[in-house]
Amino acid sequence: MKIHIETQRLIIRDLEKQDAKGIFDLDSDPYVHEFLGKQPIKTMEQASKVIEFIRNQYIDNGIGRWAVIDKETNDFIGWTGLKYETEVRKEFNYYDLGYRFRKKYWGKGIATESAIASLNHGFEKLGYKEIGAAADVKHIASNKILRKIGLKFIETFEFEGIPHNWYNLTKSEWLDLKQK
Repeated sequence: MKIHIETQRLIIRDLEKQDAKGIFDLDSDPYVHEFLGKQPIKTMEQASKVIEFIRNQYIDNGIGRWAVIDKETNDFIGWTGLKYETEVRKEFNYYDLGYRFRKKYWGKGIATESAIASLNHGFEKLGYKEIGAAADVKHIASNKILRKIGLKFIETFEFEGIPHNWYNLTKSEWLDLKQK
């Protein structure tokens, strides 16, 4: 098991086959999928395929979403991190910051904590020059988090017919934020 990041409360590591139950709990919840096309998964087999898909990104792109584990309880919280995105913005590819957590962990600052740790990792350890993110315009919490951690709103665009806000942060902007 490869651990990428540890924060005060979290272990952020590669997704593993044994995370299938956690992925199922996460992605079968219709509330979690409210702004993700409203297509929650229905079987453990689908959960295993999600993990396989992400693990293939580790091989193909050198990066993919990571499991977020509660240090105190060892509970699967959800996923966070960066991935190489080729589908959301048809006009360009980019490194995407994202996060998705089980509902019982919402509102506890975990998205902010894990997203900041992911940005730090992307800029410091991986040497990325910029990181982007997209959020459904109606997803108030996610938009608020992206702004809070320093990403800059660039524009609104459509993805699968739904308006999304596009955010970006360059390494130099991130370095400026860290000095404040």
